[in-house]
Amino acid sequence: MRIFNTLTRSVEELEPLTPGHVRLYTCGPRVYDFAHIGNFRTYVWEDLLRRTLKLVGFRVTQVMNITDIEDKIIAKAMAAGTSIQEVTGPFILASFEDPVVLGIEGAEGYPLSFPALGPVLHSM
Repeated sequence: MRIFNTLTRSVEELEPLTPGHVRLYTCGPRVYDFAHIGNFRTYVWEDLLRRTLKLVGFRVTQVMNITDIEDKIIAKAMAAGTSIQEVTGPFILASFEDPVVLGIEGAEGYPLSFPALGPVLHSM
């Protein structure tokens, strides 16, 4: 399989670090609000890449980060007089429901930024 390498700006043969096994670390939701069409575009692209890699014979392990701490989340928590976990909790749950509706495969892991919530959520 050949892919475009943005670092070298050229098309190259895909050579995973472990032969036959591609590991993806992909962008996930920022959980200060519900996802929108721009977020879904990213998730659909990541799903298309994952499925294509599997189709051509690679084993794929995907980790999708959940951005659960950032300025918008902190501001929202402060304005509401609540905790970051109370702000992000409902949106983290929603972030697992939306891809199911869109038919997007789940990742193998979902690391959180905020350690108090736990190091990694696994596929639900």
